[in-house]
Amino acid sequence: MNALLTTLGTQGATAGSAGSTGSMTTTFITFGLIILIFYFLIIRPQKKRDKETKNMLSSMKKGDKVVSIGGIRGTIVTVKETTVVVKVDDNTRIEFSKNAIAQILDRKAETAASAKAEKPAKEEAKAETVEAPAKKKRGASAKSEPVEDAVIVEETPAAAEDDAEKNETK
Repeated sequence: MNALLTTLGTQGATAGSAGSTGSMTTTFITFGLIILIFYFLIIRPQKKRDKETKNMLSSMKKGDKVVSIGGIRGTIVTVKETTVVVKVDDNTRIEFSKNAIAQILDRKAETAASAKAEKPAKEEAKAETVEAPAKKKRGASAKSEPVEDAVIVEETPAAAEDDAEKNETK
């Protein structure tokens, strides 16, 4: 009887250790998958945002229009090592930490380059022709009247001012 109990005891111990090894492997695989999910969904995007923010803060220069994390909008007057002086109004200047700048709205150098590129495009778009949609009539008449084309003409600001001055002198 003693031999039977010892034989059953050893078989039970062997089966228990094999089962715990399999359970341990699935546990490690589960934790590994959770770590990968956290890395790709949380850690990696946050590092990417931090890198973009760091590049934005290092590229700030005089004349850029910025927004602070508190919502204050202004134009950069001076860029120091860790701070930025922002002109909010004619006589109001506020010094911010660089980390307090949330975003750059307009870049001075990009604005000049884009203005040169937009100028020829505006001249081409001054006179565009647009066809008016055909009117449907109710009733039995199948005749369709000819539809006139509409022309869109953009006035330049100087022409608008001249018209306003003429109206004021009358």
